[in-house]
Amino acid sequence: MGMSVIISVATEQDTEQILKLQYLGYQSEAELYGDWSIEPLTQSLTSLREEMADRHVLVARLGGEVVGSVRGWVEEDGIARISRLVVHPRMQRHGLGGRLLRAVEERLLAGERPVRAFRLNTGHRSLGNLRLYARQGYRQIGTRQVTPELSFVDLEKPVEAPLAAAV
Repeated sequence: MGMSVIISVATEQDTEQILKLQYLGYQSEAELYGDWSIEPLTQSLTSLREEMADRHVLVARLGGEVVGSVRGWVEEDGIARISRLVVHPRMQRHGLGGRLLRAVEERLLAGERPVRAFRLNTGHRSLGNLRLYARQGYRQIGTRQVTPELSFVDLEKPVEAPLAAAV
């Protein structure tokens, strides 16, 4: 009988595994853009620990191994930012990215600050990411030129207001 993947809040003990997974998972992005200096590949353990202290960080575990991770936070204007969604290469294309994305959205909605929309970005050549986000209800709201080789596609998903009768 196979193990199932469990999504939970990351702990301090997960920090090194998250960093290693991030390094592994972003190799394909670096190759796609010919840039191995991208921040996910150069982030330090200290920087990740700082992020974990003030952001929601979730992990997907298969047994004792971290096979996915995502981060999110809500800004003062009610925009929930989602970043660093990463799934181990051998676990990709099985719905885990979508599960992690929905889990962080739910976590952010349950937080103290009200959320009016979710925002994230991905590289313009990252077609698999763009397809995933479109399936999850995200729509392009703009692009930003980062380097001559890279543009970020900014995507947003509005938060649906509950029906008045349901309140």
